[in-house]
Parts: sequence; C-alpha cells; structure tokens
Amino acid sequence: MAQLMVGQTAPAFTLPAVGPAQTVSLAGLLESAREGVIVYFYPAALTPGCTTEACDFRDSLASLTAKGYAVVGVSPDKPEKLQRFATQEALTFPLASDPDHAVADAYGAWGIRKLYGKEHVGLLRSTVVIGLDGKVVLARYNVKATGHVARLRVLLGIDAPN
Repeated sequence: MAQLMVGQTAPAFTLPAVGPAQTVSLAGLLESAREGVIVYFYPAALTPGCTTEACDFRDSLASLTAKGYAVVGVSPDKPEKLQRFATQEALTFPLASDPDHAVADAYGAWGIRKLYGKEHVGLLRSTVVIGLDGKVVLARYNVKATGHVARLRVLLGIDAPN
C-alpha cells in the first residue's frame, strides 16, 4: 500500500492491545483525544531501537497528552510479547498487535526495508499523526528510533526548534 499523505483520511482500525484496554481502535483513540492521535509503527518489541523509541514516547507521554494527543504503538508482535515489553519498560500507552500487518500495510508502513545492508520486506519504522477529523496531519516513514520523538515534539509545537 502507498504511504499516506497529509489530508488523506486515515484507515480505521481495531486491534488487540495491551495497556489500558484489551483492544484499541482509531475511533476510540480519537474520542479520547483533544488534538489528535499519534500512531507509531515499530518492527519488534524488546529490541534496542524499538525500546529506545518506546521509552522516548513513554517519557514524553505527559506532554503529548497535555497537548491533546493520544499515543498508540503498533507492531507485528503477539500480545504476549507486547505485555512483556510494556511491563519491562513501564509503558502506559496502548501497544497494539498487528501480526498479519494489515494495518501497517494500510498505513504504508509495510514494505521493503534495509537491514544490515540487505533488503527485505518488513515493517518500516513510521509515525502518522491523525487529526480529530480523521485526516492525516503528519506522516513520517523510515524514521530513526533515536531522536525521532524529539523531532516529533518540535513538529507538533510542544518544543521550540533548536
């Protein structure tokens, strides 16, 4: 599937999750937000890069929530692994399981990626911000785990640019 563009309607989803609820949906997240929803896709729980990114979201959650954003992490991992990840890293936002990568594909976050110099098909580390109207307001693909949340905070107006 093609990557989403600003102004497009974000695909609806409902996925099994760990965290505050057993399932998470885009509609439910939009209802709970005052500004929008941050959907971030990560390749695998309990790996160094994904842990860095998840902990950055965890550490920024209070300011993201204060600004009106709900956050959900989506990976192809099964709920059992996501639960270990959430517990180990004290993650308090929902982590959604997308084992058949249908949601990642719909969001353009599934495709060809490079790992150790070789190309293979898999999840592209990506973040999509969706406004209350269900439209994409920001879409970033193939982001680096380190520093991504800090850049996102600037783009969302939480922090001033350096």
